[in-house]
Amino acid sequence: MSAIERHGVTARYADAVIHAGVLHLVEVPASSAGSIEAQTREVLESVGRQLAKLGSDPARILMATIYLVDMADYAGMNAVWDAWVPPGSAPARACVQVAGLADPGWRIEIALTAAR
Repeated sequence: MSAIERHGVTARYADAVIHAGVLHLVEVPASSAGSIEAQTREVLESVGRQLAKLGSDPARILMATIYLVDMADYAGMNAVWDAWVPPGSAPARACVQVAGLADPGWRIEIALTAAR
């Protein structure tokens, strides 16, 4: 049985969980203010740092689920996402609208898996 690694564990969540060489991450913006572009950059910068720290990178993302509070933010989010994802390595992806996120100022949250 392969081990489960947990990083940044709190009573409620872990920053990352790794099992069988697959990383599982959920990231939110660092701030609750700013445009969708700014919040998306914050989330993706955090994802990039986490992936690097855990032995992966954006080209190894397998699946991403993007949660947006307002689908009017879709184009702005995509502009930042498209510039960040390495060419030729786009993951499987879903983008869904949600009624709200844990912080009322957050406009985006991303859950993803990546190969180590």
